[in-house]
Amino acid sequence: MNFSFDQKSLWLVVGVAFVLAVATAIGQILRRRTDTSLNQATIDVFIHRINGWWLMCSVLAVTLLLGRTVTVVLFGLVSFWALREFITLTPTRTADHRTLFWVFFFFTPLQYLLIGMGESQYGLYSIMIPVYAVLFILARASFSGDPKRFLERAAKIQAGLIVCVYCLSYAPALMSLKIEGYPAPGNEGRNAGLLLFFVLVVQMGDAMRYVWDKAAGQRVIAPAINATKTWEGFTGGIGSATLLGTAIWWVTPFPVWMATLVSLLISVMGFCGGLTMSAIKRDRGVSDYGTLIEGHVGVLDRLDSICFAAPIFFHITRFLSGSGWLT
Repeated sequence: MNFSFDQKSLWLVVGVAFVLAVATAIGQILRRRTDTSLNQATIDVFIHRINGWWLMCSVLAVTLLLGRTVTVVLFGLVSFWALREFITLTPTRTADHRTLFWVFFFFTPLQYLLIGMGESQYGLYSIMIPVYAVLFILARASFSGDPKRFLERAAKIQAGLIVCVYCLSYAPALMSLKIEGYPAPGNEGRNAGLLLFFVLVVQMGDAMRYVWDKAAGQRVIAPAINATKTWEGFTGGIGSATLLGTAIWWVTPFPVWMATLVSLLISVMGFCGGLTMSAIKRDRGVSDYGTLIEGHVGVLDRLDSICFAAPIFFHITRFLSGSGWLT
């Protein structure tokens, strides 16, 4: 079903486009100046990131305009690609191939099919992967008859499915979340604004963390995991994302103070997602999950924060609505 953004969501899209246009102009000015004290490599990274943001925001906006079904399909394809990046970090054994077939071509599509069917399937899509799929992976792997590094192999597949598919699927699930006193059933325009709010806050925390790291970063949080993530970047990124969430509270069902607290929580979870996925990359001896998007390395490198924050945001919103806090 095609639909249009509600007016508030449309203004938010226009505002994002304006900010990106300003950032693009700043990047081009800095590139042309020769008297700037900024490192040219840093400027190039900034420009590549802005170009990547244009691509991602444009795709997301167009997808949301086309409706909930298209949004679910898009996130399903992204999950498939992110899971592929995750699994290919560690070479698999021949015995794992049939297990992976079920993971990629049965459980991943099934999760998004249930998400697409709406909140009526919440009781199933909320447990299908963490219960049935996790147990199936262990059983199917044992039928392969290969005990070598069995626990390590099974755990890797389980972790990839949980993070890249199950957690990420809660982002498009926001489109069908019924919130008391917010949109009427079938009015998905407001829920599109809620999804935009979530993506913007989490990604702003990630982007501003990078800026604060470059501008004021001194105390590294975990040098062996990521030498660029500092406490100054953590504080600045979380603070910037929280301020953004507070400023655009009007596109959500939350009052101002609640939007502030929710923004704080999901930006913290986003940072935890980035740090956790960095630990996995270091364990495997790689710097990035892929090179699909220029300036944004792999898909999973840019979605790690969203993966960790999506189920938290979904369930908090659902709990607040069910408890009557949002009416």
